[in-house]
Formats: sequence, structure tokens, C-alpha cells
Amino acid sequence: MPGKIRVLIVDDSASVRQTMAAILEEDPAIEVMGTAADPFSAARRIQEQVPDVITLDVEMPRMDGITFLRKLMAQCPIPVVMCSSLTEEGSDTLLQAMEAGAVDVILKPRVGVADHLAEHHLQIRDVVKAAARARVRGRAPRVLRADPPAKKLTADVMLPPPSGKAMSRTTEMVVCMGASTGGTEALREVLEALPANSPGIVIVQHMPEHFTRAFAQRLNGLCEVDVKEAADGDPVLRGQVLIAPGGRHTLLERQGARYYVSVRDGPLVSRHRPSVDVLFRSAARAAGSNAVGILMTGMGDDGARGLLEMRQAGARTFAQDEATSVVFGMPKEAIARDAAEKVIPLGHIAHELLSATAR
Repeated sequence: MPGKIRVLIVDDSASVRQTMAAILEEDPAIEVMGTAADPFSAARRIQEQVPDVITLDVEMPRMDGITFLRKLMAQCPIPVVMCSSLTEEGSDTLLQAMEAGAVDVILKPRVGVADHLAEHHLQIRDVVKAAARARVRGRAPRVLRADPPAKKLTADVMLPPPSGKAMSRTTEMVVCMGASTGGTEALREVLEALPANSPGIVIVQHMPEHFTRAFAQRLNGLCEVDVKEAADGDPVLRGQVLIAPGGRHTLLERQGARYYVSVRDGPLVSRHRPSVDVLFRSAARAAGSNAVGILMTGMGDDGARGLLEMRQAGARTFAQDEATSVVFGMPKEAIARDAAEKVIPLGHIAHELLSATAR
């Protein structure tokens, strides 16, 4: 029978281990099965009992987290969430961890105002729960009991729903994409397949602040298209990809025949900031049938409602299929709402994107 998600916390700081355990056990669906101060202690714990998820520090004595992650993925694949301090210098290391098999990243708990802590703790628990449902190198995701319906804000807190007739297809095409757990590697695969003259793209990938800048810089070195972290007022240009900055919402706006992005503060929407629903709703309002919406791997339903609004506004809409999704949550919700006109595997997304934007 489905049971609690068993988590092993690996961190050389006793205070971090204690705080992480307290945060995770606030959720009745999570059980902290133990903690370890270094990878060697963690390996002994895994021999005794295999966890559903491991939270893993990057810098530790005796063996660093990346080396341990690579050994673990080669010998006993388990969903791993990297846990790091909020430092831009460490972001590139975390991206290496994602390439090595980590499914997501969280920021270490830190002292702050009560509202920030509540949001941060919620996001830590959500990331761990998503990791438990992830496909990891041939390991089937564990069957877990369904989460009770969560109270969450919708895109209404950032902008009103689309209204009136959809804009006719006359201006430059713009592509909006959304992803969460498993999205960093999935987006890399899509963007690497695009030519330099591809239509302008705006992406929301759920990840912490600072990490998005390093993610954009890494993609920029791999792709023919230019990739950068979005800044308020950036134009959406052919051959350029804008990555929504972590910790802020990104909206598509239109001025005449030109599109640009607005980067704003705001509450969590669908339990995320940035939120795919916010981006997709803004695209439905600003671009209508001049837009393409693509919803990819991730847990929850962020983006499903917005993708439907895009389709109703005349946009082309696609969802990633189950077989190639690390977590088939967000695409599944979009399909259930009839928001996606087509369900496609990861390897075909770049081709469908280019076909849908061809004049």
C-alpha cells in the first residue's frame, strides 16, 4: 500500500540536518528515516534501508556531494535533491549535479521573516514530494498516496483572465514554455535542437533565484540560440530565449507589433514563483493566436489552466508525453483539461515548435 515518503538527509551541518528534518516532518506524507553527516555514513544508512528521496549537500568532508551522486546513480539510482546555500558561485556546481542525475535543487533553510520562511518551507516539501514521483535512470517512480487538495492562489492575483476576441495572427510568433521537476535537462535537449533563427522564446522553469542565471548562462554556451535570464523590459527577439528569474513572476506584454517581458514581484501562484500559469495567461492576453504554448515535465498543475487559456485564445498548445516526462504531473493536468491540442515526446518538441511557428 502507498505510504509515507521516506527521506534521508545528508549534510555535514548538524543544525541544517535538524532544521531540514523539522521542515519535512511538518508534512504528514513525509517521514525522515534518518540523517547522515557525510556520504560514507549515508551509504551505510542506504544499505540498511533504501530511502525514497535523498537531500544531499554539495560541499561535505571526505567526499563531495557531486562525486557521491555519480556513484549513487551508477550503483543504486535514487531520486536526489541537491541542497545548497543561496550563492551564485555554487550555481554552476548545482547544474553539474542536475546533469549527473539530481532531479531538483532546494536552498538550505535560512533565518528570515515569517512569510518568507513559510513559503520556503512549503517549496522544500513540494520539491521532495515531486522527487519521490520522479523516474530516475530506469527506476520506476514509487506509487504514493494522493495528496489532499492544496489551497493555492491562481494567476488572478497577478492579472485578470483573458477577455474579448483573440488577437489575429499577424505579428511575430512567440513561444512560451513551462517546466518543473526534470525540466532543466529536458529544456536543454529542446533548446540544443533549435537553429539560431528560431522564434523568440520565454521559459518558466521552477528553480530558486540565482540558479536561473547560471542555468541560462550554461544553456547559452551549448545552444545556437542566445539564452539569458530575463530582465524587466527585455524584448522578445528571434533567436533569443529568456529564462524567467527565480523568485519573481515573468509576464509577456505587447506594444504595437513587439513583445517584451515584465518581471514582477508577487505571491506564489499555483505554489510557485515564477509561475507557468502567470506566463501562459499573459501570453493568452498579449499574443493570442500569435503564440505557442508548451507544458513539460513537472509535478502539480502549474501551467495547465494557463495552457487552456492560451488554446482558447487561438494559440497552438502542446504537452510532453508521459513516457519522456521525469514527472508526469503538469502535462497530465493539461491533457485532462483538454488544454493541449497535441501530446508529444521530448525528442519531437523542437520540431513541433518550429512547425507551429512557420509562416
